[in-house]
Amino acid sequence: MDIQLEKESLIRMLQETNDFKIISAIKDVFTAKKKDFWEELSEAQKTEINLSMKEFEEGKFSDFEEFLLPFTK
Repeated sequence: MDIQLEKESLIRMLQETNDFKIISAIKDVFTAKKKDFWEELSEAQKTEINLSMKEFEEGKFSDFEEFLLPFTK
């Protein structure tokens, strides 16, 4: 695929359209702000995640097999 040819093709299609929805959608693609999932979390969720990461770093965790052991008896 030749990127320059693709750009030129898109430019031609954009120039030829009178559909405002298409123009608006293309504009949205270029102006959309990528969301950081962290900013979407509540403070309580952030606190729990940070606590879990600290516990992991301190070695306070169980592997999956240890976790399932009580359920397999």
